[in-house]
Amino acid sequence: MSRALKTADDLRRRATYLAEVVDQLYPGAAQGDAPRPYIVVPNRRKPRVLIPASDRKVAAAALTRYARPAARGARLKRDAAVWALRLGLDRMLLPHRIKVGGAEGIDDHLASVLGHEVHLSIHIGPARANRKPVLQILDGEAKTVAFAKLGVNPLTRELVEAEANATRRLSEFCDLKLLRVPQLLHSGNWNGHNLMVASALPSWDAPADLGPSRRTAAMRELADACGTVRSPLGESDYAARLRTRLKDLAERGETDADTLQTAGETLLDRYAGTELTFGAWHGDWSPWNTRETETLVYLWDLERFETGVPYGFDAVHYRLQDHIVTQGADPTTAVLGLVADAPAVLAPMGIAPTEAEPIALLYLVDLAARYMGDQAERAGAALGALGRWLLPTLLRHIARQRTASETGGQS
Repeated sequence: MSRALKTADDLRRRATYLAEVVDQLYPGAAQGDAPRPYIVVPNRRKPRVLIPASDRKVAAAALTRYARPAARGARLKRDAAVWALRLGLDRMLLPHRIKVGGAEGIDDHLASVLGHEVHLSIHIGPARANRKPVLQILDGEAKTVAFAKLGVNPLTRELVEAEANATRRLSEFCDLKLLRVPQLLHSGNWNGHNLMVASALPSWDAPADLGPSRRTAAMRELADACGTVRSPLGESDYAARLRTRLKDLAERGETDADTLQTAGETLLDRYAGTELTFGAWHGDWSPWNTRETETLVYLWDLERFETGVPYGFDAVHYRLQDHIVTQGADPTTAVLGLVADAPAVLAPMGIAPTEAEPIALLYLVDLAARYMGDQAERAGAALGALGRWLLPTLLRHIARQRTASETGGQS
């Protein structure tokens, strides 16, 4: 996450979440329970991940393979911590420890499910509406074998269930050649929460620098995976679903929901006769959810997977997220740039220039509806306050379109 996107109370929220997630994973700790020691990385003030403290080999592997930081400086710090663990100097560089207990911790359950010894590292992410316990699972040989997610509230339970279904569908029933998605290893319930376990993909490997063509080919493969249909926007199931979502948000009284509904209805009416192709999309295809290699494109975190959406949504989403999060662009500027560059962004997906702008604008409405439906602003998400960046930009563009149409000019 770029510095510009961090919430003002990010550190407080992370520290609070550390205690919250420990209670969720190790409930009912009692006197005399065998403690599980964890190292807090980098420290208690700004926790990012918990790694096992009882075995330095496992801890080093957990930290190496949990994820690959995008920034070079962050990778150097991570690598220094890994070497400190391997050399037995971790008490100097990583002094913060916690001990957790519980007669029936999540690691005991996962060991039973998988049928072998497990060690866990636990991600402590930034404030987001969909934040949930995410666990890296290592075996006794310090090999990362799986990742687990736990749904702990209505939204995250819905997302974990959706990801389990999407993972099963894509890995078992779709003939993917360039793409590789995780295999679903387990889907069930634990301690009142729904749990999914999926095989590990090499998210920690350095990506191959092959340019955007391989990623585009993979996006097209996913968009085609469940079949496509071409129809006027106004006659599509997608338009009907989006109208219902916008109406529901307005009836719930969400902040700015009326404004978003007006923008969405305007676009759906304006482009009702425009023919579009509808297919599948990942829902959050971004640099941190994929790894491109010489032969394959690995893709994970399928909780937002959906079918029957305008072809090309993944391409515009990747562009926007890469600009805002990876490159640190101002969100308003990034939205304007996305709409202006939509024909170039979507051309590699085989989309005609006349279809590019409506797809980009519909994507922005769809994304805003997601954030609003998730109550992302209330959860403290950095981009949750739609009224500060997305909605004003979207409304200005729609207004310019209307003015240009009335005067016979170009939007």
